[in-house]
Amino acid sequence: MSKKVAVILSGCGVFDGAEIHESVITLLRLDQRGAQVQCFAPDIPQMHVLNHLTGEAMPETRNVLVESARIARGQVKDVREANVDDFDALIIPGGFGAAKNLSSFATEGAACSVQADVLALAEAFAEAGKPVGLMCIAPAMAAKIYGPGVTCTIGNDADTAAALGKMGATHAECAVDDIIEDPARKLVTTPAYMLAQSISQAASGINKLVDRVLELTHQDQQ
Repeated sequence: MSKKVAVILSGCGVFDGAEIHESVITLLRLDQRGAQVQCFAPDIPQMHVLNHLTGEAMPETRNVLVESARIARGQVKDVREANVDDFDALIIPGGFGAAKNLSSFATEGAACSVQADVLALAEAFAEAGKPVGLMCIAPAMAAKIYGPGVTCTIGNDADTAAALGKMGATHAECAVDDIIEDPARKLVTTPAYMLAQSISQAASGINKLVDRVLELTHQDQQ
């Protein structure tokens, strides 16, 4: 029986939304493994809009749910519609949208908060003991979801790892092609583009994360 996986997107574009390569690799791997996928995103304004050619801010506003629909080919729902009982696992790709739209980590660091609807859903998966995968900068939300003592990785960036430590997380250094697992919490994390220098490097860790998250869903049946 195929597993059902919820994927939370944070917009469209590495600098102000979901990292497109990470998101597509995730969706591709889930499909290759026979999983049923539903994408979600919060129906909120982006923190800001950046010109991905120049890196400069643009004088416009965009909606995270609407922008996420670009990646999901229109098949995305408001995260408030997600019910943990309908899914076996949750995965959140990275990109600055995870630190700007899904949380305030980009501006507030260790004092950040997670967007209320996203936090409610992620906490529901945690409380149900269902596996969760976080990649790139998304593990910055781990301590807010699971509480102090959670183990995760963002690769090896010292400043970011220190901020996670201040929030109560235990950071484990990790190579781009590997994953870190917190067995007690069924949380799997990987650095992805925190370290990746190419799309194939990003895929090497993301594929492992997806595979492990799906393996953990089968453990529930043993």
